[in-house]
Amino acid sequence: MKTSRRFFLAGTGALAATALTGQARAQDVINDILGSSRRGNWDTQFDARASEGGKVATTQPIFSQQTVSYVQNAIANYQNIVAQGGWPVVPATKKLQLGVSDPDVEPLRKRLMVSGDLSPSAGISPAFDTYVDSAVKRFQTRHGLPSDGVLGQYSYAAMNVSAPVRLGQLQTNLQRLSEKAGTLGDRYVMVNIPAAQIEAVENGRVVLRHTAIVGKIDRQTPILDSKINEIIVNPYWNAPESIVRKDIIPLMRKNPQYLADNSIRILGPNGEIDPTTIDWNTEDAAKFRFRQDPGKINAMASVKINFPNSHAVYMHDTPQQSLFSKLMRFDSSGCVRVQNVRDLVTWLLRDTPGWSRQRFEQTIKSGESTPVQLTNPVPVHFTYVSAWSTGDGVAQFRDDVYARDGVQELQMSQAL
Repeated sequence: MKTSRRFFLAGTGALAATALTGQARAQDVINDILGSSRRGNWDTQFDARASEGGKVATTQPIFSQQTVSYVQNAIANYQNIVAQGGWPVVPATKKLQLGVSDPDVEPLRKRLMVSGDLSPSAGISPAFDTYVDSAVKRFQTRHGLPSDGVLGQYSYAAMNVSAPVRLGQLQTNLQRLSEKAGTLGDRYVMVNIPAAQIEAVENGRVVLRHTAIVGKIDRQTPILDSKINEIIVNPYWNAPESIVRKDIIPLMRKNPQYLADNSIRILGPNGEIDPTTIDWNTEDAAKFRFRQDPGKINAMASVKINFPNSHAVYMHDTPQQSLFSKLMRFDSSGCVRVQNVRDLVTWLLRDTPGWSRQRFEQTIKSGESTPVQLTNPVPVHFTYVSAWSTGDGVAQFRDDVYARDGVQELQMSQAL
């Protein structure tokens, strides 16, 4: 039987007869993959291409009816994969990358074919060629990993999550998506916590996508719905009591100059308090307010994005830009740091008269703390979606960092 990845990943459809036909065809294709003939030479199959069934990168919002439909199709495909025994385990003992010839590449090829990242026409061989390289990069992108084509611990961990667990992850997240898809309005901001990513959505498409830093496992970013109503340019930072207790007091015990070095003042009922008058061996300082002056070293850097909520969280800039390049971006105390935040703020302020990008940038340079009320508050949603689909045959998966999917195998960041 002649096979193609498009044929393999085609959705089984809603009708029972169509579903049965899809299952039979998927069975034929998986059997062909697992029993595929070897191909010993490099680059002899010039027609081996990755899937054309759907794009990994898209302007489609995660919370859209189209996403729900794609996830339903993905579930049907994964049910077929599970019914045929899933995919092979790839030995996680070596650094596999372009140019390597190794027996472990053979199960890697089969694994990538079953999930639809590598065309079956690429054949089975120990050669890590350009086709395998492209397939690995596609797999990495779908799993929120750096798409460098190199098999390391995180890629192996994602690759060796079993097909039944991935199916369950899709089913769990379909419910989350179905509850909100199509209900968020024409213009909104969505923070997806497991993906550590932000979407600015307008008229049914993503107009801006930002990398984010979200809360640590022990200081989680909450699920919430609100409206962004205020931008503060050059904000003061008021340290939450939890940070005073967990971070600032221990730092002052080690370095009595910590507050002065970081432009942080202690404010009491009668004004500013001299840090030398406080016993730092106790937690007495937690009853006071700690406020950091605006500036480059301010914890929120240039801007703070405010919205009413009971968790006292917000979105903001950060002086620690290097954190955005980290693989696991779960490093905050619950608030959300935004990469390229000035682009997002410009979009948010679009309908607020007098606040062009030029004026915004000039205000940052002034160093003065300046609150700006939005003329039209913009809805914001902090959500938790660890699996979704961006097109037919394209399933996206992320680490279940807060253990909300109920399967320990998906909490990779805690295991590695």
